[in-house]
Amino acid sequence: MARWSVLSPHEHEGVPLTRAAAEAGVSTRTAERWLSAYRRHGLAGLAPTPRSDRDRRRIRPELVTVIEALYLKRPAPSVATVHRKVQEIAAGKGWTAPGYTTVRSIVRALGDPLVTLAQQGTKAYQQAYDLLYRRESQRSNGIWQADHTELDILVIDPEGKPARPWLSVILDDHSRAVPGYALNLCDPSALNTALALHQAIWTKTDPAWHVCGIPEVLYVDHGSDFTSRHLEQVCADLHIQLIHSTAGKPRGRGKIERLFRSVNQLFLPGLPGHLVHGVQTSVPKLTLGELDGLLHAFIVGDYNQRRHSETGEPPQQRWDAGGFLPQLPERIEDLDLLLLTVPAPRVVHRDGIRFQNLRYLDVNLAAFVGEPVLIRYDPRDLGQIRVFHNGTFLCTAICQDIADATISLKDLRTARDRHRRQLREEITARHRLVDELLAVHQAATPAPRPARKLKRYRND
Repeated sequence: MARWSVLSPHEHEGVPLTRAAAEAGVSTRTAERWLSAYRRHGLAGLAPTPRSDRDRRRIRPELVTVIEALYLKRPAPSVATVHRKVQEIAAGKGWTAPGYTTVRSIVRALGDPLVTLAQQGTKAYQQAYDLLYRRESQRSNGIWQADHTELDILVIDPEGKPARPWLSVILDDHSRAVPGYALNLCDPSALNTALALHQAIWTKTDPAWHVCGIPEVLYVDHGSDFTSRHLEQVCADLHIQLIHSTAGKPRGRGKIERLFRSVNQLFLPGLPGHLVHGVQTSVPKLTLGELDGLLHAFIVGDYNQRRHSETGEPPQQRWDAGGFLPQLPERIEDLDLLLLTVPAPRVVHRDGIRFQNLRYLDVNLAAFVGEPVLIRYDPRDLGQIRVFHNGTFLCTAICQDIADATISLKDLRTARDRHRRQLREEITARHRLVDELLAVHQAATPAPRPARKLKRYRND
């Protein structure tokens, strides 16, 4: 320190102050001031003191306001643009123009929240700086979230053309486990939501995937598929509380957005047809069904089993914790209300129900030939359809051409004979009733008098 070198050790060695100041490279007046401060306050007196005008800009307050106002315009101007305009304004007013460095320091002191609101608008500000109310469920199946995303991959559609699929996902808020999803080539719709929710609620055929049940709350945004009256009715029937996020502010739903990032970043890279920033990196080869199979394996075997960085537990393990029993509908037919695609009412023909150029048959249809029915189906599995008659579930009809199950000719003949026998019994019962009524009527009617014999003449 130059100040200390002036005073020590010269002060104790009888060295003149002028010589010590000359050796330190300072003026004698400065050395005297330092010596006086040292004698009064010790070493603390030699510490540098801040300038009284530190952090004060030597610029007119009006120009500071002008600089801030110019920079807080949309579209965002550069600092150089603001500097040039300020120089013009200062010259017109006869003021001293600030330098570029001063303008830049004033701009940087504005703060990111103010700049974001002014230059990018309210939405950007809310996304970055608004305080969020984050919903948190304390138990599995307490809150489920539902949303859609367009995947960064191309698949081959039924016509052989590349297409970008949509993923609809149901996510358990507490565990982060995925109970259901749906892949489609069409834009998000009520059908996609219904299929994903149907799969999420009902038990799975895969024993490794046992996330299921009816949630207490379904948390969705304001998409048209989530605001349909049908979905509201379904939630009311299943006693699910339907909650929509604030319109135009789908924030607080980062958990499901994080799942979408995991799918796009961990699952899709390396697959044929993967898109990187919208650019195709390889030739698409997968069909939608093949991608569905791979995604099923990723969700069940990887995502649901991997330790989650926020909860510290694998989603499947966290969902299982507590040993609770999920609430389920009594029958899977009760969930068919969620299948929003309902074709025009069909008629049961002698060869079954015709739908999508396929023929569906079940032995229970033998009693309804010629009757109008309503069918519901899963577009991902056209091997079977569910048949309703007058609002009541009738049977599950299968297409033997694509389904694993078959109906034997013996079963069909048995059903036909049984129905024919029932019809004959009804006919016989009606005939018997008529005969009984006629017999009672005849017994109640008096017998007619015998006709008088016609008198004849003697000569006849």
